[in-house]
Amino acid sequence: MAKKVITTNKAPKAIGPYSAGIQVNGFVYTSGQLGMDPETGVIVEGGVEAETKRALENLKAILEAGGSELGNVVKTTVFLRDMNDFAKMNAVYETFFSEQPPARSAVQVAALPRGAAVEIEAVALSN
Repeated sequence: MAKKVITTNKAPKAIGPYSAGIQVNGFVYTSGQLGMDPETGVIVEGGVEAETKRALENLKAILEAGGSELGNVVKTTVFLRDMNDFAKMNAVYETFFSEQPPARSAVQVAALPRGAAVEIEAVALSN
């Protein structure tokens, strides 16, 4: 099966040489999403909670553009600038994945693009 590049104006444009998502062999792979407003390209204000919400909304838009949905996500990876923000991120994350949540890794990193507090990527089954 050929790979298909996923694009949508409902999520921020890539800030480098990569695709927002790729659909291949019954899966959708998303690039890491920051809490960036898709219209302005600016990180949303409000701290890690607001950034987590926006990052997950961006993921949702990419998944839907690729023929999937949040309910089909099988794995996420969460990158945090500060692991002390884990509980705040987790509280927002749980509102998006309240039933049958996907497998997940969460790691602290030295820095994220644009000074973001969180970045989230996902792998999902296609519909």
